Formats: sequence, structure tokens, C-alpha cells
Amino acid sequence: MSPVGPSGPGGPEDAHQAEQDALRERISADSLTTRRDYLRIVATVSGGLVVGSAAVSAGALHRHGDGIAAPLKVADRLERGQAVSFEYPGEDDRAMAIRLPDGTVVGYSTICTHLACGVLWRRDQGTDGDLYCPCHEGKFDARTGAVTAGPPPRPLPKVVMVEDAQGAVWAIGTARSGEDEQAGLCRGLRDRNPALADAAGCLGRASGK
Repeated sequence: MSPVGPSGPGGPEDAHQAEQDALRERISADSLTTRRDYLRIVATVSGGLVVGSAAVSAGALHRHGDGIAAPLKVADRLERGQAVSFEYPGEDDRAMAIRLPDGTVVGYSTICTHLACGVLWRRDQGTDGDLYCPCHEGKFDARTGAVTAGPPPRPLPKVVMVEDAQGAVWAIGTARSGEDEQAGLCRGLRDRNPALADAAGCLGRASGK
């Protein structure tokens, strides 16, 4: 029996090498396609985030204060220095009522006017505390809702609060960012009941910003 030597051209080793080369080419091509697809996806998502952020900042999307709803009791009682969270006028409209140290009750949207992150009340910041967005260090005045620091472009929309004879706190209307509470109430009344708005002296009143 003659000894087994290296395979000649076209033998099993050449066939095996050809298969390995073809496999490497397919892997390389697949990797290139994957990288291209990945970059395309990243570019698309990044573009969408930029457009979405610009739309939110410009106020093109729904913002708190646009809706109307019936009065909502948010607390049976609210002591000084306390706050309560609720949804008003819609279930997606996060809001907060705060009784400031001097007894004043204020209400605001807790959706930041920058990129719609959640806003918190920090009781230990100054006399009245402040409203703080942790996403980008936005700050708002707890008494007025005005921007005091950070990137938010507009004040927080207001929720109009009243207290009844039993001490319960109610949300009765909304005001858009920069709109005074009376204008917000009148806008809501005009939408729901024009006759009642007229009786309340709201006819012809500007709706605010």
C-alpha cells in the first residue's frame, strides 16, 4: 500500500479551503449589512428624537391646560407645607396642588415645559419651596409657576384651585402656560357653556397665550 501524501489540486483540502473562503465572504458581507442597517436605524431614531424634542419645546404637541373637565376634589384637607398629586383635566394630565407656608393654595401641571419630564416640589428650597425638573435641572417658582432656572422655555401651566367651606380642595379649571387663571376659566366656560361664560363676564375676554 502506498503512503498517503498531500492531496493534489482539486482534492478534498482545496474544496474545504474554498468552503471556508466562501463562508468568510458571507460573514463579511452580513457584517457590513448589519453595520449599515444599524447606522441607518441610529440616524433615524436620532432624527426622530430631535424632531420630537423640537416639537415639544415649540408647543406643537398637546400640553396641559388645553383640556376642560368638571371640578375635581383632590383632597379633603391640605395642610400648610403639604402637596397632593392628581390628574386633571384628563387622565394623562399630571398635576399637583400645594398649600404654601402662608396658606395659599396653588396648582400646576407637573409636566415640564422643556421635554415633558415630571416636575417635583422641593419643600426645603427657599420660603415657598420650588418646582424642580430633574431631567435637565429646570426650576419653577412655586408661587407663580415662572421659570427660574434651566432650559424650560415657558412657565408651568396652572390648575385653578379653590377651597370649599369644609376645607376640601378642588381643581376647577386650567390655564395654559403664561395665561392668567381668570382667562383660563373663561376659556373653559366658553367651550362648555357660552351662556354661563357671558353671565360670568367672560364674553369677549382674551384667552391668553
